[in-house]
Amino acid sequence: MAFKKIRVRFAPSPTGPLHIGGVRTALFNYLFAKKHKGDFLLRIEDTDQTRYVPGAEDYIIESLKWCGIEPNEGVNNLGEYGPYRQSERKHIYKQYAKQLVEQGNAYYAFDTPEELEAMRERLKEEGSSNQQYNAETRRSMSNSLTLSADEVNKKINSNIPYVIRLKLPENENISFKDYVLGNISFNTQQLDDKIIFKSDGMPTYHLANVVDDHLMEISHVIRGSEWVNSTPSHILLYKFLSWEMPIFAHMPLILKPNGKGKLSKRDGDKGGFPVFPLEWINPETKEVSSGYRESGYLPKAFINMMAFLGWNPGTTQEIFTEEELINVFSLERIGKSGARFDPEKARWFNHQYLQNMKDVEIAVEFNALLTEKGIKSNLAYITKIVSLLKERADFIKDLWELSGYFFVKPIEFDTKVIKKRWKENIPSDLQNIISVLNGLDSFSSEKIETAVKDHIQSNNLNMGQVMNCLRLCLVGSASGPHLFDIMSLLGKAETIERIRYGIDNIKR
Repeated sequence: MAFKKIRVRFAPSPTGPLHIGGVRTALFNYLFAKKHKGDFLLRIEDTDQTRYVPGAEDYIIESLKWCGIEPNEGVNNLGEYGPYRQSERKHIYKQYAKQLVEQGNAYYAFDTPEELEAMRERLKEEGSSNQQYNAETRRSMSNSLTLSADEVNKKINSNIPYVIRLKLPENENISFKDYVLGNISFNTQQLDDKIIFKSDGMPTYHLANVVDDHLMEISHVIRGSEWVNSTPSHILLYKFLSWEMPIFAHMPLILKPNGKGKLSKRDGDKGGFPVFPLEWINPETKEVSSGYRESGYLPKAFINMMAFLGWNPGTTQEIFTEEELINVFSLERIGKSGARFDPEKARWFNHQYLQNMKDVEIAVEFNALLTEKGIKSNLAYITKIVSLLKERADFIKDLWELSGYFFVKPIEFDTKVIKKRWKENIPSDLQNIISVLNGLDSFSSEKIETAVKDHIQSNNLNMGQVMNCLRLCLVGSASGPHLFDIMSLLGKAETIERIRYGIDNIKR
């Protein structure tokens, strides 16, 4: 039967924090489903209980929620194809593993770890470049292909540990068309007889994901290119079970900023940027890994950045709303080669989104940061400060470093500015500026600028020297936005008080 509608899934394993490569996989599945009015599923593939990490599943769910990638079906919003956690579906898989054995497409293998290691060492000594459990090596191993039926039954009834392996045909080409990578072909001599059912009663990824994709009517499998080599085995499973095969689309790796290889946590630690969407605390070592959320990235900026890792719209446009991404997204525009991650580009995306936010929206979030610092201020004042400084900020948290002097008067002053600008005449010149300011009825930026500059020019004062010393008193350094905007925002009383403090406390 043909698939009734587009249905895709993101199926992470709860073995640790969600890498941004996983976020991209989820995003591309989500965009594809939304574009085609289909369904996007979240399935947790926790068949490998030995690698299960407490808290990892909740982390995955929270990460997707922060990104705005909401599944139609999944562990927290059940649909008719559940359950969506593989550990709750384990009763389903064994029947298919047994069916494959009965058909002659799979077999029981009783080999111990020591026997498997001895096989690999033997092949290595013989100079073989292929030490896999395959059509050739299985003939000399302990399995239901080499043992009699009585021996097999005896071992099973005696509870001797066994696995079920997929029986690959000998020297057969398996070809498929990948929606991203094009035509791909493998010879079964290159592959191994993958374990599809383990001795602990759980299926491996290979069987479980194929069974679940079939039962959940998944039409397209969109995943990372690390799964390309496993796809021939998955194709055989579809063939052996007489199921309709989905369309495969494998995305390129996300590469480290410099050099070769895929992006790793180590690259993030070295370069000072996150590789996880949210902060992650290792439950065993308590090691903290930074996250994009905690680093100050806006979720929409993060998602826009992620979309451009391996995909492009075919135009020069880079800033997209979610609706625009959905409308233009296509699998055909995913590149075949690896996508190099650029931390500076990630900052650029956040800067663009920050500039497009309303000043009052930024002010609300900045106010929360100020509250954490024990600073109380009114939203109107904060909004004015935001409008002055947001162009200089990549993140909302940058605003504190840029504007702290608006909330806390400086008590320390830049020694370089003092040495260069603070001459003997400055205290008396600034005292005269105070008189000028006291005489103003309006304390608007324009009125202050006109009055102060007129005074400096009419008294033949050094404009640069006086202006820099005024800024030093108000800000503590030579940085900041337009001087008279600062004075207007601080107000007359605060401005004069700071100038007086500077006169009394700044010494060469």
